[in-house]
Amino acid sequence: MKTEIKRTNSSNADFISLVAELDAALKIIDGDDHGFYDQFNKIDNIKNVVVLYENGSPLACGAFKPHNDNQVEIKRMYSQPAARGKGLASKVLLELENWAAELNFKRCVLETGERQIEALALYNKNGYKIIPNYGQYVGIKNSVCFGKNLLN
Repeated sequence: MKTEIKRTNSSNADFISLVAELDAALKIIDGDDHGFYDQFNKIDNIKNVVVLYENGSPLACGAFKPHNDNQVEIKRMYSQPAARGKGLASKVLLELENWAAELNFKRCVLETGERQIEALALYNKNGYKIIPNYGQYVGIKNSVCFGKNLLN
């Protein structure tokens, strides 16, 4: 099984396709809250995108965008259901962290939903700690925000 991790941007067709699957899944998970979150998850002009391929098939993705001068915000993390449980999301996350560190960012932050059990487990497993909700997520009951310092 050949695994390849590709650094790209948000115009990548495989990323766009995986994000469409993610949005469909989140619409079910988030239910009535989906519209609120959807406004913050547009993928126009994201310069830092990772797509993971196995035997040439795109199975997982993630991205980051600058949050401030020292931090990036991890966005659009997704693994296809059939590919879950193989550590692919952790590989994508590590690649995003390494790329952010190479660009001299010091920390990653992110938001996920309290109903997204797999995502909560992923971030806990990878050393992320719950932080106070930031920005547009302040006061949003369903939002769980995480942070992690990068080793640069």
